[in-house]
Amino acid sequence: MSLQQVDGKMLTQMILSGAHHLANNANKIDALNVFPVPDGDTGTNMNLTITSGANEVKKISSNRVSDVAEAFAKGLLMGARGNSGVILSQIFRGFSKGLDKKEAATSEELAKAFESAVTSAYNAVMKPVEGTILTVAKDSGHKAVAIAKKEKDIIMLMEKIVAEAKASLKRTPELLPVLKEVGVVDSGGQGLVTIYEGFLAALKGEELPEDTSDFNMDEMINAEHHKTAQDFMNTEDIKFGYCTEFMVKFKEDKLKAYPFEEEAFRNELSNHGDSLLVVSDDELVKVHIHSEHPGECLNLGQRYGDLINMKIENMREQHTAIVGSKPKQDKLKTKTEYGIVTVAMGEGLKELLESLGATVVIQGGQTMNPSTQDIADAIKATNAKKVLVLPNNKNIFMAADQAAELADQDVKVIPTNTIPQGISAMLAFHPDRDFETNEKAMNVARKEVKTGQVTYAVRDTQIDGISIENGHFMGIEDGKIVATNPDKTETVKLLLEKMITEDDEILTVLQGEDVSEEEIAELVKYIEDTYEDIEVEVHNGNQPIYSYIFSVE
Repeated sequence: MSLQQVDGKMLTQMILSGAHHLANNANKIDALNVFPVPDGDTGTNMNLTITSGANEVKKISSNRVSDVAEAFAKGLLMGARGNSGVILSQIFRGFSKGLDKKEAATSEELAKAFESAVTSAYNAVMKPVEGTILTVAKDSGHKAVAIAKKEKDIIMLMEKIVAEAKASLKRTPELLPVLKEVGVVDSGGQGLVTIYEGFLAALKGEELPEDTSDFNMDEMINAEHHKTAQDFMNTEDIKFGYCTEFMVKFKEDKLKAYPFEEEAFRNELSNHGDSLLVVSDDELVKVHIHSEHPGECLNLGQRYGDLINMKIENMREQHTAIVGSKPKQDKLKTKTEYGIVTVAMGEGLKELLESLGATVVIQGGQTMNPSTQDIADAIKATNAKKVLVLPNNKNIFMAADQAAELADQDVKVIPTNTIPQGISAMLAFHPDRDFETNEKAMNVARKEVKTGQVTYAVRDTQIDGISIENGHFMGIEDGKIVATNPDKTETVKLLLEKMITEDDEILTVLQGEDVSEEEIAELVKYIEDTYEDIEVEVHNGNQPIYSYIFSVE
């Protein structure tokens, strides 16, 4: 059997097969985590993301390969959850642009689309990390282009793409130290391999069984978040000083002189900065970029039409006024000045954050990262001119940033990693301050708190010199496992011993849904007896997964 072209119908089958195969293996991918906590969510995030894309594909009847790819990319973008989901959406956004305006695709055209996917994905990430899904996409994309120069059979091409993706996945531990330490592979990369396997099965007309992943559970375990594998979005990593946002409303006379091609425009802009996002339709293009010379970016955009909705901020001097021209805010009586969107899991935490001034609390966190659409809807629901978004989880940063770029309001993301950081940032907020001053104060505040968490291990492992047994409790300080014990209370004591110093004054305890009032009373007595100078505050967060969340200041 040989296949010389892929049309819209076949691409639809490939997408649905890839989505189905990923769904069948999502639980296995979820179970793969360098940290053995019960919150591995890469498989869930990628599954929900690709399901959103597949649902968009089901809605269209076109047999044009470009129309199918465009619908898929649109669905992925709005349904993207977690860093892995956002990167997946960018991979297939680039893939879609590589098939733009095509009725059908040959092997060479399909290979170029896979390579286009690589450019899009790398441009979407502020600080690309090798040994992740990005590397798997890059290696297989480059391989596709090299093979397609001679191989015209698309089935053979896809077989070799899958083979290279698997080989790249097995190499990830050599590129990312934390993976090599535990002897495992990256879960985001495994997710992409699973999707590609689904593509190949559709091309061959084969049915894939529910569990066909070819890796050993004891040997290949992922490090998608928590330990640097996907830790892209720290503000301090920004290398270019001006956050630049603008839109270009296309003008026919200008397009005649400079025909617009999004991928070419994206590539051109990528030479002028990082944190690049380019989204376009038939009427306009929206750009976000961190650049040292924002004027040059504006000049590039102005070739295609009129500049609108411009905003330029000096990120090195966040207390200063916006340095570029910015349209005045419409003084709508129904809009408030400020809104705050934050993320938490547990009714108690929701009530606590609302009492501190949160406008919208999205139910989510470790086990369920909200999507780009969820965050975008929450931003809109604030009905505020200026919105601050506190993700409270590193794995939500990219979705939050993507939602901020899609919003009509003025939005800033405060990169809070934990609930305590979110609470500390909210306490630093004052409605009578300007946007930049609030952002600066909240960013300072989030760094001044230490976070502790107590949860249980879902498997045996060894990391950072600590041997952990399945079912034992773990004490985690600012993302690093520092204690483990079969007894929950002993684990708490070991963790607090690591966290509390003589300079600390306040300990806040957030009680999980599995902790009784008797346990809390005993813990408070222990803390008061052991740490006489520490003031203790207790709130019933009712959060799942973590028996205790501690904040030390």
